[in-house]
Amino acid sequence: MNIAVVDDEEIIRQQIHGFIKKQKPESEISDFSTGEGLLAAKADFDIIFLDIQMEGMGGIEAARILRQRNVDAVLVFITGIREYVFEAFDVSAFHYLLKPIEEQKFMEVLGRAEEEARKRKGQKERQIFIRAKNRGYTLKLNSILYIESRGKKVEVHTTDMEDIIESYATMDELEGQFGGGFYRCHRGYLVNMAHIARYDSDSIFLSSGEKVYLTRKKHNEFVKAYMWYLQNGGVSCV
Repeated sequence: MNIAVVDDEEIIRQQIHGFIKKQKPESEISDFSTGEGLLAAKADFDIIFLDIQMEGMGGIEAARILRQRNVDAVLVFITGIREYVFEAFDVSAFHYLLKPIEEQKFMEVLGRAEEEARKRKGQKERQIFIRAKNRGYTLKLNSILYIESRGKKVEVHTTDMEDIIESYATMDELEGQFGGGFYRCHRGYLVNMAHIARYDSDSIFLSSGEKVYLTRKKHNEFVKAYMWYLQNGGVSCV
C-alpha cells in the first residue's frame, strides 16, 4: 500500500506513521506538512490521511484538487473539530478521525481503508465491452463518467477518449451490466458514482467538470444511495 500522511503538526505525522508501520510494516509511507506538498508529489496514493485544518491550503481544498486526477484514493480526514466532518462528504471521504487520535480506533479505520483501497483497485481494473456501429470497445469500467440516452441510441462519456461512443444498447441493459456503482439519476442519465464531485437539488457535477441532471423526485433516494456507496465499499444498495 502506498500511503500519504498529511498534517502540519510533526508530532501527529510521527504518531500516524508509527501506527501504520506497526500494523502494516510493508507499506510505503510519504509524509507531508502541507496540502501543497501532497499535490506537488503527483503520486497515486492508495490511502491518504489528511488533516483538515493546516497552514496555507486546508485539507478539503487539497482533496478537491486531488480528486480531479485521482478519484480512487481512499481519503481519511483528521480533525480536531467535529463540525468539519460534514464537508468531507463533498470530496468523497471514506472516514474521519478526531484528534487526539486513539490507537485502537486508528487501527480499525486503517484496516477498513486498506480493504476499500483493494476493492477500488479491482473496480478500476474491471473491463466492460460496448458494441457500437461496425466496431466494439473494451473499456475500463472506472473510465466511464456517465451514459446519456439519445433517442434510440446511448452516448458513453469516458475520461480517456475524446470521442463520445454511440451504441444501440438501451439504458436498462447498461444499468444492469454496469452494476451498483452506477446510479440512474434521470431517465436519460446513468452516472458513475466514483466520479461524482458534488451535487445539488437538480444536478450532479462530475470530476470532469461536466454536469448531469438529477430528477428532483429522486433526490432523496440518490443521496441515500450515494452515502451508502461512499461508506460501504463502492456497491450501492439501490
